[in-house]
Amino acid sequence: DVVVIGGGHAGTEAAAASARTGARTLLLTHKLADIGALSCNPSIGGVGKGHLVCEIDAMGGMMGKLADEAGVQFRMLNMSKGPAVRGPRAQMDRQMYRSASLRLLTETPNLTLSCGSVHDLLLDDAGAVRGVKLGADTRGEAWEVLSSRVIITTGTFLRGVIHVGTETIAAGRAGDKPATALADTLYRVGFQVGRLKTGTPPRIATDSIDFSALPVQYGDEPPKAFSYMNDKPAIAHGEQILCWSTRTTEETNRVVNEHGHLSPIFNSHDGKGAGPRYCPSLDTKVARFPDRTHLVWLEPEGLDSELIYPNGISMGFPLHIQEEITRTIPGLENARLVHPAYFIEYDYIDPTQLRPTLETRLIPGLYLAGQINGSTGYEEAGAQGLMAGLNASLASRANPPPPFILGRDEAYIGVMIDDLLRGVTEPYRMFTSRAEYRLLLRTDNADLRLTKRAAEIGAVCSERLAQLDKKTSELARGRALLHSVALSPHEWLELGMQPCMDGVRRTAWQIFGHKGATWDLVTRACPPLASIRADAAEVLSIEATYAEFIDVQVREVEMFRREELLPMPPHPFDYFQVPSLAHEEVEILNRTQPSTLGAASRTPGVRPGSLIYLLKLAKRRQQEGR
Repeated sequence: DVVVIGGGHAGTEAAAASARTGARTLLLTHKLADIGALSCNPSIGGVGKGHLVCEIDAMGGMMGKLADEAGVQFRMLNMSKGPAVRGPRAQMDRQMYRSASLRLLTETPNLTLSCGSVHDLLLDDAGAVRGVKLGADTRGEAWEVLSSRVIITTGTFLRGVIHVGTETIAAGRAGDKPATALADTLYRVGFQVGRLKTGTPPRIATDSIDFSALPVQYGDEPPKAFSYMNDKPAIAHGEQILCWSTRTTEETNRVVNEHGHLSPIFNSHDGKGAGPRYCPSLDTKVARFPDRTHLVWLEPEGLDSELIYPNGISMGFPLHIQEEITRTIPGLENARLVHPAYFIEYDYIDPTQLRPTLETRLIPGLYLAGQINGSTGYEEAGAQGLMAGLNASLASRANPPPPFILGRDEAYIGVMIDDLLRGVTEPYRMFTSRAEYRLLLRTDNADLRLTKRAAEIGAVCSERLAQLDKKTSELARGRALLHSVALSPHEWLELGMQPCMDGVRRTAWQIFGHKGATWDLVTRACPPLASIRADAAEVLSIEATYAEFIDVQVREVEMFRREELLPMPPHPFDYFQVPSLAHEEVEILNRTQPSTLGAASRTPGVRPGSLIYLLKLAKRRQQEGR
């Protein structure tokens, strides 16, 4: 029913989601042993990225469970800030993560894993996909797989080229051949293709680093799990690994500047390449901020690994220059580079050619997910893979239900896909600042937001639904308890809080908005709260503390939905028919064919003043539909 090309984070989530919802699914990859490989940094999550992992997990995906099993240090970032911007992050053991990925996929019903290199797409007479053509197998024979739904998740493999100084190597990543034939196919059939780049730092031998004077970063104790199905991660108490921090120096900047002429020349953006703005290479940071030094995290690659990942110094200089630069950093004076840093430049497909389901507009039945859509990061790829897998599976049914689409007010996944459909000029990375309604889209409530939505299409198991029911019941009991107790300001003061001394009695729910209120202190006034489970207590504390702000965002969402979701004319529609639109706006809208008024409003190149004409068009079409 569904063929998935690629075994990275997008491909594994796509294949698992498709199979989980009943579609007979085939995952094709170059090497089964590399399924789920953490190709760059050995970590999962972060601010914004951790939100995506929780949403993937809430809909039955793999990444949260894998992180809990393979994680070796867990931290909740931004704990000094509000709950909307807190993000879980964990260091991974590379080998454990990869092994767990392969095991989980092997155990998934309806899913077959196979080695193979896809060279071409098979299309029917109407231009829809009908399968894939693979290169020669071990017997020297090419073979085909017929399927009306194909998901491409090739990461950095499309015409990938590794750069180390002036040396270039055709590769999808270090040690792997690129997907050149498939890239040629996508270009030939008419997709708009661009080039992006990303980079990775060198790997350093642990025994060559002097950690004695470096600040230590510890994990949280107790560590908090990613998956809503787990009370805690697999790693035992007290066994989390250490990480360390250091900084570049003025000497680092000098060496980088001295050898800038040896940095790679790329095939895009005037030879500079289009890399991730918010994860820049070392030479980019030095060029942008010549008077600053930069933080470097030293992260072990696993429990038994002898390699350190120096997070923050990705580069593409020749190896001997990399060594010189690295040894200017405190603690790394005698560093031995086991694997060099490198840049990789690769093809991506302009994501304005996608539908909200991640199906391409050009070829029905063909879906794209991950870095091929212009994003960067494991979490962004996994989230896209999940959505592509679910929608491909639904579309393959005899009587397809409506597509599974998440709005910007429902999930960070919805924000990301909506952003991507507007186009990218650099690798897209998720941040909490991208979400208008981030106070509603927290990591503590992704299951409350999304699990039942996913259950409607058969994407989650009965155990997960039972877990959600227990949490929902706990929340209802907790809310009732918090509203059942009301004390005077003096009584709250005696319990250790700092209420407004206005003589007004306040419930335990209302007191959370006052200084000094904590769950433990409120429990003194209402002892039965002590029996509320921890995950429910976290949600209740946040909801009570920010109740007024949450109510405001809920009202904003309701207003947003009334006009945001007004449907635009179905594809193909010629926007030349809409008076007062500029010629360039007509071209943009004819190319992107936004599905809703909200999507049209966020399309680059569409002026705010033109939205009134599009609103009239949408309302007129709605009235005609009635």
